[in-house]
Amino acid sequence: MDINRRDFLQIAAALGLLGATGGTNLFAGEAGKERIKKLSFSDIVDFEAKGKATLLHICDLHAHIKPLYWREPSTLISAKNLVGTPGFICGDSFERYYGIEPGSLDQYFDTHNNFEILAKKFGKMGGIAHMKPIIDYVKKERGEENVLLLDSGDTWQGTAVALKTDGAAIVEAQNYLGVDVMVGHWEFTYGKERVMELIKMLDGEFISQNVIDNDPFSDDFEELIFPPYTIKEVGGAKIGIIGQSFPFTSTANPKKFTEGWSFALRHESLQKFVDELRNEKKVDCIVVLSHDGFSVDQELAKKVKGVDFILSGHTHDPSPKPIIVNDTVILIAGSHGKYIGRLDIDIKNRKVEGYNFKLMPVASNLIPADKAGEELVAKVYAPFDKELNEVLGTTKGLLYKRDTFYSTFDALIGQAIQAEMGSDIVFTPGYRWGTTLLPGDKILKDNVYEMTAITYPEVYTFELKGEVIANLMEDIADNVFNENPLLQQGGDMSRLTGASYSINITAPSGKRISDFKIGGKPIDLKKTYRVSSWGGNLQNAGENLSTKTPAVYEVVSNYIRKQKVVNISMKSNVKVLDYDCGCPQKGARC
Repeated sequence: MDINRRDFLQIAAALGLLGATGGTNLFAGEAGKERIKKLSFSDIVDFEAKGKATLLHICDLHAHIKPLYWREPSTLISAKNLVGTPGFICGDSFERYYGIEPGSLDQYFDTHNNFEILAKKFGKMGGIAHMKPIIDYVKKERGEENVLLLDSGDTWQGTAVALKTDGAAIVEAQNYLGVDVMVGHWEFTYGKERVMELIKMLDGEFISQNVIDNDPFSDDFEELIFPPYTIKEVGGAKIGIIGQSFPFTSTANPKKFTEGWSFALRHESLQKFVDELRNEKKVDCIVVLSHDGFSVDQELAKKVKGVDFILSGHTHDPSPKPIIVNDTVILIAGSHGKYIGRLDIDIKNRKVEGYNFKLMPVASNLIPADKAGEELVAKVYAPFDKELNEVLGTTKGLLYKRDTFYSTFDALIGQAIQAEMGSDIVFTPGYRWGTTLLPGDKILKDNVYEMTAITYPEVYTFELKGEVIANLMEDIADNVFNENPLLQQGGDMSRLTGASYSINITAPSGKRISDFKIGGKPIDLKKTYRVSSWGGNLQNAGENLSTKTPAVYEVVSNYIRKQKVVNISMKSNVKVLDYDCGCPQKGARC
């Protein structure tokens, strides 16, 4: 149904949302009051309804159930054929591509531009207590039986409360939000047994067509681990939803967590299930709920026919407009709870006749918190409050995470490890999840966990030859900058502390990196270096592995306590030779 102003007021009143206008202080002074008049909860949920079925979509929450700051990358670079296309756009290029106005809420949510100023203007993002009123509003408007909430995964991992409850607190949060169907990636790092326990706790369904048993001694050898799809009746139509978990889980994360399970893209079996749903189950619409990554799903749509929509995840992209490939509409909803995607579908005569889509920003200062959500967050954090609320120090500059080569929070982690372990060089993984702290902010123990909370936190120290280090960096670059998205396994370049280098993205494989220095001196390929790393498998390639393997979050916390004030340079230790800016347009132009 179309909703008019009177309908909106009735629904908002029923949900206790009328206080969202006029009473919420976005920022101080007359300018703040003027801004409140112009932007309100009604602007967040304003939508031209279409058809009778609505799919709400979230992805890559990374267990951030509290509001946070999250800065989008100021450097987002890929192979020349991909850079400047959806999935590889940032900053000014993003604004030009999508027509975003400076100083707007969209600029704040979608780019790094003016981030510190806009953070003070608009406040924090996300938080389940602020997501819930949007979900409730849509369900009230459309009718609860006509709405599904779909989750593309990377939900159970990323914060202290997730780690300390082995994911249980986050499943409770999903149940509170009303998640109906999900897939996974970092979920699997809790181990197979715990994953199955958490799925039993989940009120919704966990589906995946691309995870199979590959243990030859198992009774279920070559059988699916999870149901491949589910069929839901929504708005009077049958919608088939096929699950696609991260296809590179067993290589991106330690194999020990999923030993006996095989992950892959498996587009052939995906096509089989699409045909089965169409021809045998007689569904009216097919949705792939995916954690492949935005660019990979664009390639997937070229290989599989008959999919109406792909709801993507993994790469954390905010994409205000759909991408259409061979009649398949591909959508993604950012990360960290910043957005809820709304997709209305008009289905007639067993096919999709039309749709409408919007990313609804979870601007927590504009959306009054749901009391039950606040109580849930307080309850799950309560056992850990004393530890997590410890003030370790303060930051003089911006601490952020996302970037292709370098970020200040990763530099802080590397400095802490180097100081503790006495390493020549430190490798920090190019994870995309985390948080952002503004200049002058207190650094809580909770914030450190938000950057490092994984189930394999050990910092390893060992020896590697210079030649091995050089080859390793070329291999990582081949992964990150491969011109074929299907060969990119996700993540950014590993961050280095104690080293610097130049890189030519468009150079041939194995020839990209030059001027590699360790400790300010050119790398000696024959020399043995003392190396530290965490969050990966690099230690398996080293020799003389140290028995000292402290948890990364304790190493970083101790370092900040000693420093009291941290001041991390915004200048990257990586020089890109063939791009003149961090956010190029299509064709690698700045």
